[in-house]
Amino acid sequence: MTETKGVDALGYIRTVGHAPLQPAFQSVVDALCAAVHGPLADLIDSAYLYGSVARADAVPGRSDLDAVLLLVRTPSTQDLERIEAARQALEQSHAEVTKVDFDLGSLAEIQAPENFARWGFWLKHHCRCIAGPDRAQAFALFRPSRAIALAVNGDFSSVLTAYAQRLAMPLPPEQAAQLMRQASKKAIRATNVLRPLDSTSWPESIDDHLQQCAAAFPEAVEALGFFAAQQRQPQADAQDFSRRLLHFVAWMQERY
Repeated sequence: MTETKGVDALGYIRTVGHAPLQPAFQSVVDALCAAVHGPLADLIDSAYLYGSVARADAVPGRSDLDAVLLLVRTPSTQDLERIEAARQALEQSHAEVTKVDFDLGSLAEIQAPENFARWGFWLKHHCRCIAGPDRAQAFALFRPSRAIALAVNGDFSSVLTAYAQRLAMPLPPEQAAQLMRQASKKAIRATNVLRPLDSTSWPESIDDHLQQCAAAFPEAVEALGFFAAQQRQPQADAQDFSRRLLHFVAWMQERY
């Protein structure tokens, strides 16, 4: 019998939980909260962590700080410039994280019924609120489905193609390595859109995604192994990586 993973006793996808934040990352989280309550207070409704810092399994000097900022209005160009300035300030003053990423959404977007499978799922299951009202409370728990996988990673073709195009151009080695790591993670996680329709499991880790895809598509094992290695320690030639990535995108599109 196939083991069921990533769900609770009632079959709902597990949430990120509320383990205490790791002391090494408390300073950068505090700085983010200070920006939300200070210079950006007129713009931001609430802020959330997701990813390794939210799960409390981040590695100092290797992990990113990933955050969702829910805005009270559609941002103007000036608003976006203010948010980007705050992001850069955090990134430059906190060496414990390799990168700071903000995902932006508006209250109107998350409250629109057509976005429940994307925003509702993401806030409810992947995010923990650190500032403002917790808008995840408005959503019920979700069960595993291909619809949820598509809502989260249905953009795989455009996102991965954009990575491939950037990596096909001359880049400083450090920047190329960062892009290869990010693209590899996205490629592996995006394979969840190919999940079996009857599966009651939900992949949580990179290894879970790899195992699920390899079990359904043995022909993808070599490509999956390549991206798994690159997301840990990018060492490939950037242009070769770009070619492999585009080939993988085409392979996924044929089965999508």
